[in-house]
Amino acid sequence: MRCVIARFPFDLTKSGVLESMKGIKPEPGTGESVTIGRRHYPVKQVGQVITRQDRRDFSAGEVLRAMARLGFTCRTFPELAALAEERAHRVR
Repeated sequence: MRCVIARFPFDLTKSGVLESMKGIKPEPGTGESVTIGRRHYPVKQVGQVITRQDRRDFSAGEVLRAMARLGFTCRTFPELAALAEERAHRVR
């Protein structure tokens, strides 16, 4: 699949992303994540690995769109989702 991230074109495949992320330990993160295999990676970490660009050069949205189009699950980090739900119940 051809996509543009930070004004640069990339030809990404699901198998290519899986291979690129093999052996990469997920960093602690907040916000959006991408599930690759059984691990949840911060979207900016995934973008940096697959594009070899500095994280400041692209937006999380660009990477999220590309990963979703490839069939990866993108969502809010599980810990953050649980905290947000807990806070919502306290407010009521």
